[in-house]
Amino acid sequence: MAEAANRETGQTKPRKVKYRKNKASWNPAMQAVPVPGIRRMVNMAATMKDVIHLSIGQPDLPTPKHVIDAYIDALNAGQTGYTMDAGLPELLVALRDYYGARYDRKLTRDNILITSGATEAMYLAISATSAPGRQFIVTDPSFLLYAPLIRMNGGEVKFVPTRAENDHQLDPDEVIRAMGSRTFALILNNPNNPTGAVYPRSTVETILEECAYRGIQVYADEVYDHLIFDDDDFASVLNCSMDLDNIMCISSFSKTYSMAGLRVGWVIASQAAIKSLRRFHMFTTSVANTPSQFAGVAALTGDQQCVKNMVDIYRERRDKVVELVDQTPYLTGYKPGGAFFAFPDLPPHVDGSDLALRMLKETGVCLVPGDAFGEGCTNAVRISFSTTCEKLDEAFDRIIPWMAKQQF
Repeated sequence: MAEAANRETGQTKPRKVKYRKNKASWNPAMQAVPVPGIRRMVNMAATMKDVIHLSIGQPDLPTPKHVIDAYIDALNAGQTGYTMDAGLPELLVALRDYYGARYDRKLTRDNILITSGATEAMYLAISATSAPGRQFIVTDPSFLLYAPLIRMNGGEVKFVPTRAENDHQLDPDEVIRAMGSRTFALILNNPNNPTGAVYPRSTVETILEECAYRGIQVYADEVYDHLIFDDDDFASVLNCSMDLDNIMCISSFSKTYSMAGLRVGWVIASQAAIKSLRRFHMFTTSVANTPSQFAGVAALTGDQQCVKNMVDIYRERRDKVVELVDQTPYLTGYKPGGAFFAFPDLPPHVDGSDLALRMLKETGVCLVPGDAFGEGCTNAVRISFSTTCEKLDEAFDRIIPWMAKQQF
């Protein structure tokens, strides 16, 4: 347009046009999203050499061969298109049969929605229901996804603390006392990230009974439901609730079968809830990864000895971490019952974030500070034992003498 104007006016020099620089107009709700403490530590560690990571919540064990083979077979067979929005029919059937038998609950395909990992499943559940005036009860500490998602959509978070001296067990009476007229939902992460706590059946049943009575929704994050070290009787909401009317049970293949990067998760809920979530899901990721869904079918229908072997390895590492934490000055530990995390306390006045940063710089061991997971656990650190016992020994060979020199 500038050149045309020049021709019309007969000017010999091009007209200078000054454009305004506009900044991106972000949704104000983005202010509810913090910079994750995990990412901050990992980014710093990436600039260093000889770092031992006790930070990442990702399985280090290999994906079972029959799962990999199924993924490759699906690719070779040309299974690279979209599936149904609810998920691959074969996977819906496999999940229906597997979880129906595991938790003695009658399920149909219409009770299940396949998602791009448990993260999308939780995103759908919270984003579709969080709103101004609705209060969500969340444990403190808790996985860092929940509170920002609730707040981004206008909801309010009410924290119920758990404590290292009580093995980070959830007190059902404390949860019930936190319920009020504005309580809309409760998020129950069992086994828990970051604490590794496994809640007993009595706790889960008491909380579910009260939620059913009050009409409170329960979003159960059970991605670690197979990584149980001391009790085979895992209290899933699927076998502790009378019905699914107020229940959304969320899980994935990521932890159980070391399939984190394949991104397949699911929601199990009432047929009405699934019908609503499917409409939302169609406008987010549309469908989960198709070859990965075929791999999921193989995971559920194949030999489960691979899962038992992985749990045995994680149990050995758990015992190693408990022993090493007990030997470390200023750390107060406990015995986590599941997942692959421990969340020991530091003395009350110690800033876990400052300590973790200094430890990384001075020892090359990367932990995650407690404030990444809640407001009441700033004097804690999360230790991931998703690494070998040899690496754990090597890490604590650095940590123990360094902690002994601290002046707290």
